[in-house]
Amino acid sequence: MRNYETIFVLKPNLEEEKRNEMIEKFKSIISASGEVLKVDEWGTRKLAYEIQKLKEGYYVLVNFKASTDLPKELERNFKISEEVIRYLVVNLDAK
Repeated sequence: MRNYETIFVLKPNLEEEKRNEMIEKFKSIISASGEVLKVDEWGTRKLAYEIQKLKEGYYVLVNFKASTDLPKELERNFKISEEVIRYLVVNLDAK
């Protein structure tokens, strides 16, 4: 199991219930074959540049341990979720 970190940005206009649902969805994907270590919700912040005509986004940082195939599955789910406007998965062991 390797250490990973992912940050994803959700649309800022999501209702709190829908936002929590999305966070739980991604946590459950990680938990299925890995271990969630920490979830840090940064909240709504201004974006460096406009994305999909949005100037703000809701940032969520997740630290987790998983096998090497989980990041691809997680990225696939980020891509097909309309609520996610940006994401990044980083292998912390590769430093």
